[in-house]
Amino acid sequence: MPAEGNSAVGERGVSKRSKGTNRTDSPRGNGPSKATPATPTAAKAGAAKKAASTRAAAKKAAAKKPVTKADATKKATAKKPAAKTAAAKKPVAAPPKPSGGKPESRLGMVRRARRINRELAEVYPYAHPELDFRNPFELLVATVLSAQTTDLRVNQTTPALFAQYPTPEDLAAAVPEEVEELIRPTGFFRAKTKSIMGLAAALRDEHGGEVPGRLEDLVKLPGVGRKTAFVVLGNAFGVPGITVDTHFMRLARRFRWTESDDPVKIEAEIAEIFPKSDWTMLSHRVIFHGRRICHARKPACGACPITHLCPAYGEGETDPEKARKLLKYEKGGFPGQRLNPPADYPGRPAPPAPGVAPGAVQRPSGAE
Repeated sequence: MPAEGNSAVGERGVSKRSKGTNRTDSPRGNGPSKATPATPTAAKAGAAKKAASTRAAAKKAAAKKPVTKADATKKATAKKPAAKTAAAKKPVAAPPKPSGGKPESRLGMVRRARRINRELAEVYPYAHPELDFRNPFELLVATVLSAQTTDLRVNQTTPALFAQYPTPEDLAAAVPEEVEELIRPTGFFRAKTKSIMGLAAALRDEHGGEVPGRLEDLVKLPGVGRKTAFVVLGNAFGVPGITVDTHFMRLARRFRWTESDDPVKIEAEIAEIFPKSDWTMLSHRVIFHGRRICHARKPACGACPITHLCPAYGEGETDPEKARKLLKYEKGGFPGQRLNPPADYPGRPAPPAPGVAPGAVQRPSGAE
């Protein structure tokens, strides 16, 4: 067969099919040729690697670059707003709370105060005025004399005074020096003599020798203030009144019934807490508690029956054994202040003044 007749062979003896085949089919090698171009995936990997290398170099160069003052200022300024925001969100410290709980409401305080009164009534069912007296005149004079001294000292002094001057008329006509000598043990005897002789004269001249039963009349008498007037009204006339003496004032503040140290303001604030019918006996109970347990300098907290209601617990001795040694009068097993106490008083009567024979000028027990 002629050579040109063969369709598979070219004019130079080269196969026609080789012109259209891939070079990878070359009989010379088993792999791709060096001239084979890279695939798209390989190109992308190379570019990413180069970019990462560039960034690393830039970061390294930036770390070596010295920080300028302008850069530091800019950095500090950028942080200020965040600090200010944090300070603004910081909570403000709350005021101290009584007993570690929530601040006590007005209603809560009133309820606690009335409960204290009820529990003190159970502790001191025999609470009474601790001045010996047989009539309003003796109670008025004894109360004036009780300023800046104890009721016991007054009770030891008044028997001789009233034995010699039993009526306002008698006292008003007395010799001042003789009265001074009789009341000397109570202290401030010259000023007190002027007061009791002055009030005796006023009773004689303006009230027919009788003690008036109205507050506005009593406070006009020499040496008589609201405290003395309420003692007389409450215990001689049955007119309710709050007696704000040093004991009552101290305990009212410890119980957080008031924050005032003005007797008139304390009286008004306490009057809003308790019903009027409780005023007189409330005064006796609080004063009894102040004299026997809740003392000014060393309160016997460990022996107090109302610690669960007292915000001031812990101001005094909390050890029960040590606290019991601080108790006074009948609570501590000692005599009371009255030479002639009421029949229901559980303690012992006070002794008469030194040098006075027992029962010499004493009143019959419960004669008031």
